[in-house]
Amino acid sequence: MEENISALLQKVNAGDKSAEDELLTGLYRELRRLAAGCLRGDRRDHTLQPTALVNEAYVKMLGSQKVSWQNRAHFFGVAARVMRQILIDYARARMTEKRGGGVDFLQLDEALVFNKGRPSELLALDDALARLESEVPRSYKIVELRFFGGLSIEATAEVMGLSARTVRREWSFGRAWLRTELAAEAH
Repeated sequence: MEENISALLQKVNAGDKSAEDELLTGLYRELRRLAAGCLRGDRRDHTLQPTALVNEAYVKMLGSQKVSWQNRAHFFGVAARVMRQILIDYARARMTEKRGGGVDFLQLDEALVFNKGRPSELLALDDALARLESEVPRSYKIVELRFFGGLSIEATAEVMGLSARTVRREWSFGRAWLRTELAAEAH
């Protein structure tokens, strides 16, 4: 399947529109799982559902800007980032509607769940993730795939081309780093 995905990504890079449809069909289940991971822990009445998040992300990924897809890992990395950005934009819009609100302390736990129903937490997490990305890019990528993408240690290792042991170590580091940053922000 990996070779097929790589071939499809090359066709998409070459501008083959039929390859875009085939790519979505081939990766839809994984993209939907990624979207469900992004929405995990959110309130049940959320207006954005996994299918809508996949569709919006896919349109953004293949729409306006030309991305030269390198491989499956690159595609899923971009997908996780785009989905996260859609949720951040959604949270910012809700914060604007509510006219602000304080930043609450966010606990990152082993279950990878937090209440995304509180947009201030999501925005605080986004700021902390931006700092992690600039300081420790690989840990950031692992946290993004695990936390927002809902990928397992093994799936993250596969997507990033790393050992599961390295992913576990970087995942632990990234979570601890974020806890420290978020705790500092809360005080």
